[in-house]
Amino acid sequence: MCDLSISGDDVAEADLVTRRGTFRSVAFRDPLDGHEHLALVYGETTMRENVLVRVHSECVTGDIFDAMRCECGDQLNAALDAIVQAGSGVLVYLRGHEGRGIGLVAKVRTHVLQDHDGLDTVDSATALDLPVDTRDFGPAARVLKYLRVRSIRLMSNNSDKIHALESHGITVAARVPLLVPANDHNLRYLVAKRDRLGHHLPHLDTFTHGRLDSAGA
Repeated sequence: MCDLSISGDDVAEADLVTRRGTFRSVAFRDPLDGHEHLALVYGETTMRENVLVRVHSECVTGDIFDAMRCECGDQLNAALDAIVQAGSGVLVYLRGHEGRGIGLVAKVRTHVLQDHDGLDTVDSATALDLPVDTRDFGPAARVLKYLRVRSIRLMSNNSDKIHALESHGITVAARVPLLVPANDHNLRYLVAKRDRLGHHLPHLDTFTHGRLDSAGA
């Protein structure tokens, strides 16, 4: 498919020293969605094939405040740890993806329906006449192309993300599971992602035994 590329005028790069080590931060403004996103590159920057990559959707409540009703913050940390352990890789952090694209205010409104009416993450969105998922992974593909990455090993449990990246010309050589421990607060959310959104979450099979009723599912 025809795709715009990221202009050098819309990119800024600098070292970012973190507790895990030094990354190359690549901030960029996407030419289509207009959001400012961030790619963190670790290790050898001449890598091109089979690069370990995490494409992570913004989640203020999970990523920053360690909310336990989702696994976003745990996945973000696990992905960064995996990249450092592997010695190289890229994490792409996509802004404007809050609540699978509905925004922070709408996401919190779905939380009310989940807590008070027992709706899951899908039905709480549709009950408010909101789409279930409007995320666009084109910006991730464009920054990977800017970084001259040709093929990736994608850390994800979501097959739709693979299809989206491949539709933008990124070869996904392998899907690397990114499974983090479930807890009683995010169990209903994860079960809905598995059963209704098609995410690969085999580790839930043992955790859910005898716990769904107590979690309110």
